[in-house]
Formats: sequence, C-alpha cells, structure tokens
Amino acid sequence: MGSSQYRVFQWPVRVYWEDTDAGGIVYHANYLRFFERARSEWLRAAGFDQEKLRAQADLLFVVHRMQIAFNAPARLDDLLTATVEPQPPRGASFIVTQRLVREPGTRALVEAQVRIACLDALRLRPRAIPEHLLQGLVRT
Repeated sequence: MGSSQYRVFQWPVRVYWEDTDAGGIVYHANYLRFFERARSEWLRAAGFDQEKLRAQADLLFVVHRMQIAFNAPARLDDLLTATVEPQPPRGASFIVTQRLVREPGTRALVEAQVRIACLDALRLRPRAIPEHLLQGLVRT
C-alpha cells in the first residue's frame, strides 16, 4: 500500500487474552480496534481532541472506507507497533495508510488504507475539513 511525504506516527500495542481467539491468534476484527486507537492517538498528538471537535466545532471524523490485507497473524503477548501515515488531504476527506508490525521487525502483519470523512456532527453530512485542521493533520 502507498506511502506519503508525511511523518509516520507510531503507537505501541500489546496483544492481550481478550484480543485473541481460542488458539491465541488475534481475532481479525480486533485489528480494527488497534488501528482505531492509533488513529485516535495520532489526532491527539496533533493537538486535536475528538470530543472537543464534536462539541465546539460541530465536526466528526468517521471511517468511510477501509481496504485491509491480513498478511500474517499476531499472537498473544506480541508487542506490535501500529502506524498512521497520512496521505494528502482533499476537501472533506483524507486517506491514512496503517500498518501493524511485530517488534522487533519491519514486516507488516496487517496493512490498511483508510479513507476518513469529515462530517457535520449534527446533520451527519460531509463538510470541508477546516484549514487549521488540514495543516495540523499533515504537520504531525
């Protein structure tokens, strides 16, 4: 999956019992949780509190589309690094490339391209991403 000119954000993830199936392998839907947490921490690191964006700016970021490749399984007790790599934003949406890598290592166990849409929080309709947010998202 593609790469961008922007800095890659990294967030550590430990695999716990609750993340796995009976065989000690991460259940496929839980990879989405790992990616969501990394995106939330990426926004926080950029200085954006999602609850304040909703309450004060009437703005939500939601997943519009996701393409995932499950390359290899993560297992109980693995230490993973979840990454967020933004692509150039466009109007009311942007794409991030995300990866989960087992430490120490470089091979992506799971990769995803995620299109994030910006919505008006009250009407749940697309809206343009405010300029100050665009600048903050690419600066992180």
